[in-house]
Amino acid sequence: MSESKFNQRTAILLLIVLLITVLRTVAPFSDNFKDIANFSAVGAITLFSGAYFKNAFKSFGIPLATLLITDLILSLTIYKEYSTGFLYEGWYWTYLAFALMVLAGRLIVKKVNVLNFVLGTFAVVLIHWIVTDFGVWLGSSMYPQTLSGFWLCLYSAIPFELRFVYGTIAYGILMFGSFELLKVKYPYLSLAKERAI
Repeated sequence: MSESKFNQRTAILLLIVLLITVLRTVAPFSDNFKDIANFSAVGAITLFSGAYFKNAFKSFGIPLATLLITDLILSLTIYKEYSTGFLYEGWYWTYLAFALMVLAGRLIVKKVNVLNFVLGTFAVVLIHWIVTDFGVWLGSSMYPQTLSGFWLCLYSAIPFELRFVYGTIAYGILMFGSFELLKVKYPYLSLAKERAI
């Protein structure tokens, strides 16, 4: 594949991530955002990046940089009251979850198809649920620091995680579907393997 064709593929992948990132940044400013909180694009972005970028730096760097930039924008504006210095309390658990979610995308969605998309979505949501809520539970005065306290924390998060599932599916269909349709129309966007470098 020529360098210009490679650059076009990479540019289109980045453009798709950028467009979805803008939606993630603008959505919290909506008057109805509380009704759709956690209906987020970030799970889909991690899965998409893990599936399409072979280069580990891009695969992990793009979603984590996206999360960081949007977190900074939101913590300086609409979530300013929740900001604790750098970002928000327990941010490192969120970033650990997102790195693991990209890894799941890389391992599960080696070939883009419906089954792998569904399995990848299930994996990233499960990782998000367990890792981020472990961060909420650990050292919390709200939940007993026992296994049953952790289960209670996980149970309390179900409504949020269901919206995370819906957001990951909806944005994932949009992202994966857009790129796969573009590959049909412009075959040079395909690689011998399913991932860009």
